[in-house]
Amino acid sequence: MERLIDIAEKGHYRQFKYVIPQTCSIHPSLQPLNPHDTHTPTAPTVIKISDRQRERRNNNVDFLILPHLLLLFPLLFLPYFPQTKQPLFPPAQVPLPLAPVRSPFSRLPRLRRPPAELETMDLKKYVKSRLPGGFAAQTIIGTGRRKCAIARVVLQEGTGKVIINYRDAKEYLQGNPLWLQYVKVPLVTLGYESSYDVFVKAHGGGLSGQAQAISLGIARALLRVSEDHRRPLRKEGLLTRDSRIVERKKVGLKKARKAPQFSKR
Repeated sequence: MERLIDIAEKGHYRQFKYVIPQTCSIHPSLQPLNPHDTHTPTAPTVIKISDRQRERRNNNVDFLILPHLLLLFPLLFLPYFPQTKQPLFPPAQVPLPLAPVRSPFSRLPRLRRPPAELETMDLKKYVKSRLPGGFAAQTIIGTGRRKCAIARVVLQEGTGKVIINYRDAKEYLQGNPLWLQYVKVPLVTLGYESSYDVFVKAHGGGLSGQAQAISLGIARALLRVSEDHRRPLRKEGLLTRDSRIVERKKVGLKKARKAPQFSKR
């Protein structure tokens, strides 16, 4: 069969009613979509076929049905399958639960907590047992401040233990003798170094500022014990709040007063 001579209006041949001579036939795929369309194209599409092809077209056998017949072909043999109790396609079997695989790391000994952490946990329980209701519920309490550090101090009758943030004072203050002296001075002044236990919550600033804040907090707490302690504590300057803080930085200077190097030229 020869190729199409022409397709009217750039290939949109389905939109027109074709005028075909009697000696020619048109392919079914070229039939117009709208049979009521009376528009006649200026250049009708004509397909030239031979007599042999016309005989094949007149045949009523549609070869497009064959693929569908091939799909239905296995259904003809369904009655001949053996009838068994088990289904032809058994459902998916549920796998049995596997035994837990023991990791090789489970044989390793469990890592124990370091003694320092255990000691901290023990001290925390100890402090909570000694201070029911927390720091705010106690009666002999004092607050001290220094620079940016704030310390809340609670005194209780005891043997002279000093616990800062649930840690021993010597460990918390890194064994610095000057900082430890700040903490002990108020009690030593009145002779109470082995008569009271000191519990402290400190935050802000550094260790030096916190140690001096604890000193002021202990001195203020001792005033709750008795007003007679004011004179000896005042004499040693332990009740004076040290108001010295870092001076603010100034605009145009490197620090509070340090200026950049001057160059005349």
